[in-house]
Amino acid sequence: MAAGIAVLVPGGTGQLGAELVARAAQDDITVRAASRAELDLTQAGAVIEAVTALADQAKEDGRLPIVVNAAAYTAVDAAETDQDRAFAVNADGPRVLAAACSSHGVPLVHVSTDYVFPGDGDRPYEVDDRVEPRSVYGLTKLAGEDAVLGSGARAWVVRTSWVYGAHGTNFVRTMMRLAGERDTVSVVDDQRGSPTWTGDLARGLFELAGRITAGDPPKQRLLHCTGGGETTWFGLARAVFEELGTDPDRVRPARTADVPRPARRPAYSVLSNDSWRSAGLTPLPDWRPALATAFPELNP
Repeated sequence: MAAGIAVLVPGGTGQLGAELVARAAQDDITVRAASRAELDLTQAGAVIEAVTALADQAKEDGRLPIVVNAAAYTAVDAAETDQDRAFAVNADGPRVLAAACSSHGVPLVHVSTDYVFPGDGDRPYEVDDRVEPRSVYGLTKLAGEDAVLGSGARAWVVRTSWVYGAHGTNFVRTMMRLAGERDTVSVVDDQRGSPTWTGDLARGLFELAGRITAGDPPKQRLLHCTGGGETTWFGLARAVFEELGTDPDRVRPARTADVPRPARRPAYSVLSNDSWRSAGLTPLPDWRPALATAFPELNP
């Protein structure tokens, strides 16, 4: 399904980008994984050059080009005071990238976030539910979505949530480390979401890319793709301790109000995967068995 694809991955050395590279090696997919130093989305000339090179090389190799944008400013708290940089990376960069893709006829898959929603819901958010970010990070990601979908490019936006994997810093790896350093760990129990393993997400994104390049793209250009089910950060932390074979009661529940942060966190950010299923794409596994599958790869 994904055979013959040539993929440019901005943010290719980050948490999701590195996973995309690892998964591509298992299929007939060639990847150029560009780090921020190699491809800064805020530099228009570099973006245009990279997309041009992708299109030219793919044509020479007889492959179908596509861009999967995994580059993002993800420092949620820092964005509250570093707004210019956050908007440059999360909004202006995708706008330039989409314009370059449009001019070369290269399709684009852009990864976004649950933070575009207000986080005050009580049921999984559908793709057409009201968006109302409550943080600068969420505002910048929503601006990026709008830029991509309004660019005229053949583009799809995929929102995901609570991502963790073997690369970079993330909640699961942090809990693994703290389990070896502390007797107890306090974790908030009043924020709900759907943990998503990068291994599953990468496979889903490549399935989508395969459909797009094969000429059978989803009609819906805004999709949600997360691990199945839902839990709290407290519940996820307990599951990590269980996988480590240590007492999950060492994880103690806390309230968000007890752990003040510069950026407001969504209390409820579960995304409905109905759009993904309706597009005929393979749903990701439930978050709990996915964690067990992922665990051997998660070295703190």
